[in-house]
Amino acid sequence: MMIGICGAGTMGRGIAIACLTAGHGVVMCDLSDTALTDARTGVMDQLRKAVEKGKLSQDAFSKAEGGLTTSVALDALASCDMVIEAIAERLDLKHTLFTALETIVGPKAILASNTSSISIASLARVLSDPSRFVGLHFFNPAHIMKLVEVIRGPRTSPSVVDTCVEFAKGLGKTPVVAADAPGFIVNRIARNYYNESQRIVMEGAASISQIDSLMKSLGFRMGPFELMDLIGVDVNLDVTKSQWAQFFNEPRFTPSLLQQQYVDAGLHGKKSGGGFTI
Repeated sequence: MMIGICGAGTMGRGIAIACLTAGHGVVMCDLSDTALTDARTGVMDQLRKAVEKGKLSQDAFSKAEGGLTTSVALDALASCDMVIEAIAERLDLKHTLFTALETIVGPKAILASNTSSISIASLARVLSDPSRFVGLHFFNPAHIMKLVEVIRGPRTSPSVVDTCVEFAKGLGKTPVVAADAPGFIVNRIARNYYNESQRIVMEGAASISQIDSLMKSLGFRMGPFELMDLIGVDVNLDVTKSQWAQFFNEPRFTPSLLQQQYVDAGLHGKKSGGGFTI
């Protein structure tokens, strides 16, 4: 399959690596030439490391290297069988993108969003054919994490869901079909992991490092604050705000003032060089 990816950030790169490793061709689009150049370098570096570790053959690497193209023009996605959007978590930006994509790709191409919180129904409402729209939510780092949520919107075709499930399996992932509910499955569960941890810190009951250490001692690979730093403190907060709004300001999903203060200070986690644990 030829897979289009919109967005050359962390998630877009990870999805590209997963697709290339599985033998798919990839066309990556972004508004910035610099972002695309950096993305290509990053993707190739990761694939080289896979070769060095014996996880990818040299032939597979060569095929992947030739199978990745980049462009600032959406027209480059015209021949794609599936386009996966991985841009900022803003409804207006996604609407603009999908409205444009529908006029570019073929009538049978699947349009998918890597959104972690926005309703699939609300994203698809700008399309003339919402039956081919689906949520395809990868988790960071996308080329390593096995879970993929396949989110079925109220007008998504069953055949599109089936195709996405098989596509995810072909990437070596474990697909789970989720209903179009706020936060889907994982982020609805995870809000409590993040929010309650921040409440404990705000109340002075424990420190950030104590909470992370305690959660890891219970078997979690990363504590909540380490995980927010990896995801992006700002991205994580946006997801919390989106889910809170979609649940009509349900108190248990209320965003944390602590997290807002870190975002306001530019402490966005690993990508900014400063965060809860950095």
